[in-house]
Amino acid sequence: MGIFTRSVVSRKPNESMRLIVTAFVGVVFGFLIGLCFPKLSLTKFSLSTSIFTAIDFKYTEYTKLGPSSSTRVSHPVVNNGSSANVTLKKIWVPSNPRGAERLPPGIVRAESDLYLRRLWGKPSEFSGNFTILLFHYDGRTTEWDEFEWSKKAIHVSVRRQTKWWYAKRFLHPDIVATYDYIFIWDEDLGVEHFNAEEYIKLVRKHGLEISQPGLEPNKGLTWQMTKRRGDHEVHKETEEKPGWCNHPHVPPCAAFVEIMAPVFSRDAWRCVWHMIQNDLVHGWGLDFALRKCVEPAHEKIGVVDSQWIVHQSVPSLGNQGESLDGKAPWKGVRERCKKEWSIFQTRLSRAEKAYLKEINSTSH
Repeated sequence: MGIFTRSVVSRKPNESMRLIVTAFVGVVFGFLIGLCFPKLSLTKFSLSTSIFTAIDFKYTEYTKLGPSSSTRVSHPVVNNGSSANVTLKKIWVPSNPRGAERLPPGIVRAESDLYLRRLWGKPSEFSGNFTILLFHYDGRTTEWDEFEWSKKAIHVSVRRQTKWWYAKRFLHPDIVATYDYIFIWDEDLGVEHFNAEEYIKLVRKHGLEISQPGLEPNKGLTWQMTKRRGDHEVHKETEEKPGWCNHPHVPPCAAFVEIMAPVFSRDAWRCVWHMIQNDLVHGWGLDFALRKCVEPAHEKIGVVDSQWIVHQSVPSLGNQGESLDGKAPWKGVRERCKKEWSIFQTRLSRAEKAYLKEINSTSH
């Protein structure tokens, strides 16, 4: 589940379907126009709607030129029938995003968002401070309609995929760039003692770029670092079992949160997203590497104790596996998790060594 600290507007299911169908028909219609009119040369269109007055557009065919060349362009004929031909330099802006070099910079929008736009009123009008995005790995989406908040959420359903698979493909940093924080949570978390607005206040107060709520200490606990402390607002370090930490400022004694319920600032997520591997979908080992995305990590990664959650330990995703060689489905999933952790560690280590080797070779 992805939760973003901004806004959301509701849309009825049948309205959503109309939008999808209309978009599809629009694409087909555009394709057919391309087939019927493969070449436009001195062709005149007359547009008259309730929005526009009659405007005649004339297009002059031109030869494709290089980025630095000039081309003669005909301005539209508007109302009075007059037009002026001017020679403009063909646009080519290397600093634009790749593929948008031919556009004037002022029209380029390299980032987007997940706001649900109303079909009436002003486009900038929203309600609420959060956008909720649900990732469904079991194909069950309509059952969530019993919750009123779910009707205002965005639902994405692909069977048998993890939240990190979804996050890599649907939460690109340029898509969530307008959100201050990104919550990427599992589905089996009890939130009776959690208030998101208060949580964000504490995260900002303590300067946390990567965080998570404290976990109820009597259930579903793996690491001491994530254990809730009743006498703290926030903690950033802990003591673990002997030999687990080779330094007090490294995981899992500090600079550490679990992949179960992480919360990322906008800047931290931009780094973490690039570290997520396309083919390693379980995310095991990622929590030990998060510290590479903030500095100093032992100060900017922490656990919020006064806003806490309960890990219900519902093994629902494990049951999405398949039974092989007489093994239960969850066992195959767990084996894959461990294998991915090993692969990720190896890749990260090799990448760091290769970078350092290159830096050392170029410095001599």
